[in-house]
Amino acid sequence: MTTPRSLPAIAAAMLALTLAPASRAQHDHTAHAHITAPVPPPTTRWPADPALRDGMGRIHTALDELRHFEMGHIGAEMAKERAEKIEHAAADIFARCKLTPERDAVLHGMLMPLLSAAAKLKADPNDVGEVAAMRRAVADYPRYFDDPGWSLPTKDEHAAHD
Repeated sequence: MTTPRSLPAIAAAMLALTLAPASRAQHDHTAHAHITAPVPPPTTRWPADPALRDGMGRIHTALDELRHFEMGHIGAEMAKERAEKIEHAAADIFARCKLTPERDAVLHGMLMPLLSAAAKLKADPNDVGEVAAMRRAVADYPRYFDDPGWSLPTKDEHAAHD
């Protein structure tokens, strides 16, 4: 049964699939459906391919710009635009990025809560807390993926996001 709380996640997933161009291959979610337990960060971070670096770079930029929203320096419409940029970047990642099932599952574990929070921010742009939820969703990305656009957070920075 679908609950009201799961609707934003479902809507975000559907948006990600509809934003992907039809000419691109459909992302195979069944390839990583068997991975349900948390995956510990690898001893050597996984390389981020160009599609992943591009999409996550756009997400990183939009999240940085949303700091201005948290401080009251930009309005709700601009915040909604940044949330849309995040949705588009995630859809692009789903369409273009090629990862092993384990890495794909880890990335999905980050992107689905990110998309859910972006959808909630768009629905209620007064809920500034969703920006923090988006940041938490991708906070571990640099622990898993070697991407020069994302620096590893210090232990104190990571604890501050929890």
